[in-house]
Amino acid sequence: MYLKRLTAINFKSIGQVDVEFDVKINCFVGNNGQGKTNLLDAIYYLSMCKSSISSTDIQVIRHGQDFFVLQGYYSRQGVDESIYCGLKQGEAKVFKRNGKTYERLADHIGLLPVVVVSPTDNELVEGSGEERRKYMNGVISQIDRVYLDELLRYNRLLAQRNSLLKSYSRTPFSYDLLEAIDVQLAEYASVIHSKRKAFVEQLIGILKEYYIKVSGGQENVSLSYRSHLNDTPAETLFRDSIEKDRVLQFTSVGIHRDDLTLLINGYPIRNEGSQGQQKTYLIALKLAQFDFISRIAGIKPLLLLDDIFDKLDTSRVHRLIDMVANDGFGQIFITDTSKNRLEEVLAKVTSGYRFFRVDNSEFSLVESKLP
Repeated sequence: MYLKRLTAINFKSIGQVDVEFDVKINCFVGNNGQGKTNLLDAIYYLSMCKSSISSTDIQVIRHGQDFFVLQGYYSRQGVDESIYCGLKQGEAKVFKRNGKTYERLADHIGLLPVVVVSPTDNELVEGSGEERRKYMNGVISQIDRVYLDELLRYNRLLAQRNSLLKSYSRTPFSYDLLEAIDVQLAEYASVIHSKRKAFVEQLIGILKEYYIKVSGGQENVSLSYRSHLNDTPAETLFRDSIEKDRVLQFTSVGIHRDDLTLLINGYPIRNEGSQGQQKTYLIALKLAQFDFISRIAGIKPLLLLDDIFDKLDTSRVHRLIDMVANDGFGQIFITDTSKNRLEEVLAKVTSGYRFFRVDNSEFSLVESKLP
């Protein structure tokens, strides 16, 4: 699978662009704040129906405008695909595949898998458990439609439960109503937990392989999945927490409190890992994600490498590019602020590539090479 062409109008800092891409490697160089990341985010948006950075769709619309439009032209397993996304303030977001509007955005997730590696990945180490749950959800949702549906149902029901718990400070308490919700909530939670657990178990071995490939070192890296459901069935959890939750006025247990511990040599990398080790771990984690999706979905995701070289030494940069430029990976998009660094990397690449200069959200093709 690869993206042949992208048109964007009023997407973040981008006024209007129409860019054609190489089937393998596409590099974008420019100073910070020139729009490189925004282009990659537009590509991500067309796959995931949302920004990888902005928390709301309104934040994606360019300042001073009231709409944005994205149009991507893909080749997927030898078949042309046209994906359209449009949003106007005050109206619902529209996604179309080959001219046909999706009834549910969830039905689009997984069609065009994508993996993004960016400086914000550091939140997987430094951030709250919510960031690591988003990571799990983002990966599994691209290869498992049942998981995404169960997650959406769980979150809707969880919101109802929390609303009820808050209302009980003003109205008589009803065990029957809460327990009726908990029966369904436990069913969804059990499915989600089993799929997350299986995902982590499969990912650990792949993560170890990629960490060694990127680092050239022998540190032992791993993942640990933490969940209330690891030790106690969901039905028991919700039943036993009712009195506590009445006081707190929110649901204190469940898969919405799950977390991952990122480990190096048996200890949390947040505490024990150097900056270089953390950066290498995160890149290995994302490459493992790529590998996992490729194996399950049978499609190589788009790989977006956004300004990732600052904390990596030269040898690790070259090992990384050597890996992703081979046939095991598909189409790649790379951004950097250093023209010399990208040129040095590309000099050793045998595959085709396109090299773009980015200035004030305008994209100029500087060089193109056939394989």
